[in-house]
Amino acid sequence: MNWCHYRFRSVWYLPARPALVGAVLEDAENYPLWWPQVREVLPLDEHSGRARFRSVLPVDLVVTARERRRDPGSGVLEIEMSGDLQGWARWTVRTGPGGAGTRAVYEQEVEVRKPLMRRLAVPGRAVFLANHALMMRAGRRGLRAHLERLASRAEVG
Repeated sequence: MNWCHYRFRSVWYLPARPALVGAVLEDAENYPLWWPQVREVLPLDEHSGRARFRSVLPVDLVVTARERRRDPGSGVLEIEMSGDLQGWARWTVRTGPGGAGTRAVYEQEVEVRKPLMRRLAVPGRAVFLANHALMMRAGRRGLRAHLERLASRAEVG
């Protein structure tokens, strides 16, 4: 087993139209507005950027993300990552159950490249998994609140 290899999958049900959720997820530069663990996103060019993450553990992860696929028609947004994490991540956005809201699926497959985390791969694996789960939970809550703010602004305006 490669203790530095991780595969994640999260499903988020959100009270907004898929087109709006997709547009917010495509706007990576503004993730720090609603996802507390995404500390910064700096665009490098039209299709790539550098992001810094930090969850509960006092360790920053820095990755360069490059767009691999952006297909609003099929609801797919996919990036490849290099840096402290090497691999890919994908959002798939579809209409939610019963035609209400959105079902957003986040999938990620990465190998940790950060030297400290590689050294702690075996004893720290359970902690790293819990750290990721907390980050995803906070992201879901943050996106939900962000979408609600956008909806209330649209009602007012």
